[in-house]
Amino acid sequence: MGDVAMTAPIINGLTQKYPHLHITLLTKKPFMPIFEGLERVNVLEADVKKRHKGLIGLWRLHQELKPLQFDAVADLHNVLRSRILKKYFALEGIPFVQIDKGRREKKALTRNRNKIFQQLKTTHERYANVLAQLGFPIHLSEIKPLPRLPLSEKVLGLVAQDTKKWVGVAPFAAHEGKMYPLSLMEKVITELNNTNKYKILLFGGGVKEVEMLERLSKSYQNALCMAGKLNLSEELELISNLDVMLSMDSGNAHLAANYGIPVVTLWGVTHPFAGFYPFAQPMENALLADREKYPLIPTSVYGNKMPKGYESVMETIPPQQVVDKLLTILEA
Repeated sequence: MGDVAMTAPIINGLTQKYPHLHITLLTKKPFMPIFEGLERVNVLEADVKKRHKGLIGLWRLHQELKPLQFDAVADLHNVLRSRILKKYFALEGIPFVQIDKGRREKKALTRNRNKIFQQLKTTHERYANVLAQLGFPIHLSEIKPLPRLPLSEKVLGLVAQDTKKWVGVAPFAAHEGKMYPLSLMEKVITELNNTNKYKILLFGGGVKEVEMLERLSKSYQNALCMAGKLNLSEELELISNLDVMLSMDSGNAHLAANYGIPVVTLWGVTHPFAGFYPFAQPMENALLADREKYPLIPTSVYGNKMPKGYESVMETIPPQQVVDKLLTILEA
């Protein structure tokens, strides 16, 4: 989800700077709600598991898109499916520009030997470069965040409004090397809960995550489990109205950042230098594992590589440091 969520501010910036453009955005159905708040953006489903599966399915997709008479196509994904679509659009002579993912420099950043540890071009910059090549340059610094969404009765029913500020906590990630130990996260939640000033909203996805968060929420007076109770559209309503989000290097960080919500991110075996930092967030909001103790960081771009001896990498981020950072934002 993270890569998809990172496209939203770029598309938003495109509509802000070029109000005459008519934009069609193609994505998988589960991700469509991410773009609901964008003006003049028609979001279409790519059903890559059924209707648009394989070469024939992609040709069917191309034929369905053809009547829209595109002047240009921006490929912000650059995978096998989109490369096949590129060949189909080439038959019509339609300009088709694909993102340069920077695989070579990312490999240099994440390799064990002769690591070149430096800030790479961000994914947002790479997306913007695609648009610039099509003749639509945008400046990231000029992009306004997405507007906060109105809260539905269902969401308000789950999270009663009061004077307490809302703290989102998304403690999970796709890989273990990006997850803060739950025992340490509980210490963070305990400190926040004991102030009695904040409502702590817990976000997660899978069945096991829901069970863990339900158990966790029952231990704290000011904690509520949101996992498993809302669809993505409803979660975005809530996320867009948070006062701060605490997240791993994961999709929730990007979803919150898109709405201009302050996001505190915790980084284990990955690192912001790879280019996946949440949009327009100050770098001081990133709390990093100790590279002096674990010099192979980042071990990979997506956190799927855990070198031997790196199992405790996240423990080098003290819970009190996390609490202090959150309180600095909440009490500003």
